[in-house]
Amino acid sequence: MCGIIGVTGEQDACALLLAGLELLEYRGYDSAGISATDPARDAETTTLWRVRAAEHAGSIERLRALVADAPQPVGSAIAHTRWATHGPPTVANAHPHLDCTRRLAVVHNGIIENHRELAAGLDERGHERTSATDTEVLVHLVEEQVATGAGLADAVARCLPALRGDFAVALIYAGEPDVIVVARRTSPLIVGVTDTAGIVCSDVSAALATTRNLFALDDDQVAEIRPGTVVVRDLAGRRVEPAPMTVSWSVQRALKGGYADFMSKEMHEQPRAVGDTLLGRVHADGSTEIEELVIGDDDLRKVRRVLFAACGTSYHASLVGRQAVERWARVVADAEVASEMRYREPVFDEETLVVAVSQSGETVDSLHAMREARRRGARVVALTNVVDSVMAREADGVLYTRAGPEIGVASTKSHLAQLAMVEAFALHLGRLGARVAGDELARAAQSLLSLPAAVERALARFDQYEAVGHRFADREDFYFLGRRAGLPVALEGALKLKELAYVRAEAYPAGEMKHGPISLIEPGAVVVVVATRSPMWEKVIANVEEMRARGAVLVAVADEGDEETARMVDAVLEVPHVTEICSPVVNVVPLQCLAYTIARARGNDVDRPRNLAKVVTVE
Repeated sequence: MCGIIGVTGEQDACALLLAGLELLEYRGYDSAGISATDPARDAETTTLWRVRAAEHAGSIERLRALVADAPQPVGSAIAHTRWATHGPPTVANAHPHLDCTRRLAVVHNGIIENHRELAAGLDERGHERTSATDTEVLVHLVEEQVATGAGLADAVARCLPALRGDFAVALIYAGEPDVIVVARRTSPLIVGVTDTAGIVCSDVSAALATTRNLFALDDDQVAEIRPGTVVVRDLAGRRVEPAPMTVSWSVQRALKGGYADFMSKEMHEQPRAVGDTLLGRVHADGSTEIEELVIGDDDLRKVRRVLFAACGTSYHASLVGRQAVERWARVVADAEVASEMRYREPVFDEETLVVAVSQSGETVDSLHAMREARRRGARVVALTNVVDSVMAREADGVLYTRAGPEIGVASTKSHLAQLAMVEAFALHLGRLGARVAGDELARAAQSLLSLPAAVERALARFDQYEAVGHRFADREDFYFLGRRAGLPVALEGALKLKELAYVRAEAYPAGEMKHGPISLIEPGAVVVVVATRSPMWEKVIANVEEMRARGAVLVAVADEGDEETARMVDAVLEVPHVTEICSPVVNVVPLQCLAYTIARARGNDVDRPRNLAKVVTVE
């Protein structure tokens, strides 16, 4: 969580930082701040300029009014938009944080796990801390090193071994007014240069307006950024060459494009996201090509178990991947919540392939699960939307989705791209293993290739979905039910409604309702059932009747023209019919629209739901 951007050597630094903060705001928007050096003043005595605001979604706009007092020109500057972990979202806890001399400033993404221990030592040595954050300890530790005569880069390098946790940090120092020093461990950080400037940010989108000459840092590397140059060293002081990044999209793709919000724009980009993800990888005859996977065909044929590890929406995509791998590859498959997997004693061997799914490639729980799997002997693949992300760099192979930048916090097009990718991967394994007949794989491929058009047809019903949403916008209790391929859809529908509308929404396997949860059903409760035609349809309809008998209001995701299902429920969300294993890609669309409509009707900000951030880089 949290967004970092810094710049040196730019004439209009504050304007660049504010624009970057707006692009990074999806990472957190509890508060924001900027700090800068003043190269026109005495470097031996001057203090740093700093402004901060804690007005939630209005924080960046408030900063825009405050930067009129910034130094002219600015030397180096760092800025931050925060998702609160330690300490409430107040001005005192907003970044950047200063040291006792007010000559050093730091911004930070992640968590310093041993901050209490470090803070106790600082307090004993007479430091005055002014926030409740874990971040502030670092700037005081660096202060102590600078006091011994160390330059900023050396001072930061000396402090890193004392820190436990995952972090990305950027610091400036009044004594070196044109320098930014950055370091990272697990949490993402990118550096870039032009002929006359240097930039650092936690997401590539914030840098693209300035440069495409970008580099990714590895763990425990320290970069010293000056106008036009970046020097990277490890903790031993050895100079290393940073890894250049490849970026295939433009910042213009991150703009709203005439839509009311990013979420609606990104929902309508879903046919392209699915089509682009499948393009060149799945062919109508059942053949497949996934070049970025890297792991050779012979090694993939040896795989006897596939384990998907993910969190949130990515976990729901993983549940679909599990079913697709079982169906088309006939390989043992499972899906686990990444934050739990790494703390068990999971059993892996060289025949296990772990697929860690993360839209950003930065999700800290999934990253650590991936690392734990490798430590225990498994091969690991990252499934992500971000080229050169942390997980992509550390994995043995990569499955890239091609959704383009997604700004809305609640994932939509990235989720559909994930669904398409896990199914393409399952088909690829099926082709290599030759455990399923070729004509079945060809039919599966053709079904996958029909999905972009099917999603387009579903989105054409947006007004119909919206009308259903408005009918139930004032309800507080929702239950989502599904079976087999419908269960991940129900789980995702409930999550979207919770994320956006802030109502109670629970999802269950439909057959499990009679084992306890049915006691919650009372007259007026809204039950949303995934009831498209599949071998499970009759059983799902039996569950519908159980809900009806207890007074529930029933909404069904059903195939177009299915009048039989429509007669049994109170409202229908019609979708084009596709094969069952591919149906989650289409069936989740009306549930996205339902959550979107209910949230908007309740006056909520769909792009920035409360308490959430787009990228989860803290445990």
